[in-house]
Amino acid sequence: MTKPTISKYRWVIVTLLLFSTTINYMDRNVIGYLKDYFCTQQPNGFGWSATDFSYLTAIFTAFYAGFTLFAGFIIDKIGTKLGLAASLILWSLAGITSAFMGIGLWAHNVARAIFGAGEAGNFPASIKTVAEWFPKKERALATGIFNSGSNIGAMICALIIPVILATWNPSEGNGAHLFLGLFHGWQMAFIITGFIGFIWLLFWSKLYGTPKQMLIKGKINQEEYDYIHSGDEPEVVTTVVKEKVPWYKMLTYKQTWAFVLGKFMTDGIWWFLLFWLPTYIKQQFCVGMDPITTKHTVMYSTFIVYGVAIVGSIYGGSIPMTFMNRGWQTYKARMTALLLIAFAPLLLLSTQYAASYGIVFAIIVISIGGAAHQAWSANLFTTVSDMFPKKAVGSVTGIGAAAGGLGGVLVQLLAGGLEDKYRIKGVMEASQAGLIKATNLIPLNQVKMDNLKTVLLEPSMLTQARHFIASNVSVAYGIMFAVCALAYLSAWTMMKLLVPRHSPITDI
Repeated sequence: MTKPTISKYRWVIVTLLLFSTTINYMDRNVIGYLKDYFCTQQPNGFGWSATDFSYLTAIFTAFYAGFTLFAGFIIDKIGTKLGLAASLILWSLAGITSAFMGIGLWAHNVARAIFGAGEAGNFPASIKTVAEWFPKKERALATGIFNSGSNIGAMICALIIPVILATWNPSEGNGAHLFLGLFHGWQMAFIITGFIGFIWLLFWSKLYGTPKQMLIKGKINQEEYDYIHSGDEPEVVTTVVKEKVPWYKMLTYKQTWAFVLGKFMTDGIWWFLLFWLPTYIKQQFCVGMDPITTKHTVMYSTFIVYGVAIVGSIYGGSIPMTFMNRGWQTYKARMTALLLIAFAPLLLLSTQYAASYGIVFAIIVISIGGAAHQAWSANLFTTVSDMFPKKAVGSVTGIGAAAGGLGGVLVQLLAGGLEDKYRIKGVMEASQAGLIKATNLIPLNQVKMDNLKTVLLEPSMLTQARHFIASNVSVAYGIMFAVCALAYLSAWTMMKLLVPRHSPITDI
């Protein structure tokens, strides 16, 4: 007798999550490519400092972190279909609104705060969906697939945002005009990416449902429905009526704290790459290049880093499944995979050494670090559905995402503070060497690469003055890459100490 074929509608579901995450990170990553425009002196830019920019990203991260606490709880209550749709609508509208905030920092902070609140729902909803639609052994792979959208979104930004910025930016002197005579390139970047989410919403409303709903509709067969629920922890039968557990009760479980620490220690690393990598490449390798060459160098370099990270996300998610197919227990397979992955980012300690040999070597090292993060993230998320019942997955994921956001705030502020500190140090050294001087319009602490020519004592001193600034800023990024390198092994150690053995929660 022929064995019935299992339908594969669950892969349609994960594809929807892949696209929502792609849109999520595309919208999120726009400002990473606008940083240099924001930080260029007026009239060609906003005139912000790196610290100002770090406030913008930190406020987004803080609101993202805070609202994930509520987003996870709400999604557990109202379901993933409505929860993810509402989340996308809010962040898309807030992203579009950013185009109308002018050049004021605090106006952008308000729009970015609302944007962060909206984006908070994507991952709790997606992880809950994976828990509902996939058996345990496939969850890390499914998570890795949809999580690769964070890389695809960044790759799309790498290709389109510099082009959008240049196309409607008359200050570049290339004959460009404002869109409809009204909107600059930076505004169109927010508007175009914001509208894309509404296209996805049409497919989500048409194609998504719970496994039970899709079984009734005939989209999946009984074999796939049974396969999805294979490996689930048996429910404890009891005659005691249990009260609803509030989300903060989750904090009483050490399993929650293991996930929280894993997210707090590592989430900010990826956000550092999203928001600061374009600037790092420009300052480290593009000093003295013409604008077109600089644009292409940043575009292609970041595109490669995020592209390689897709491999890490998908392959990393498959590692524990390989172990489980050999008979390993879920927790042992997951933690072994996380440990193996945690060693790879140590290569980031050599980033600045590799950079001394050229951009190719630096990009190779950073790409490995980015791929390792995505592999780590895919497995870390699935530890929640390994240890908690499905009804609590959204809440616990939200708590962990909030902790990751808090870690991201600290990373953003550290990156901005270090860049400004070491930039100013380089400027002071150039001043002491007799290369530059302050003017009535530009004090020394506001000297940057883009206005350096206006404070030179002699035009011939430009290369030497640039070297003072660039070499000091390079130190700042060296510190940041060291933080990135050590985060994962530190996180794994803390997680293992808290939960040394598999201990699923059965009393919720």
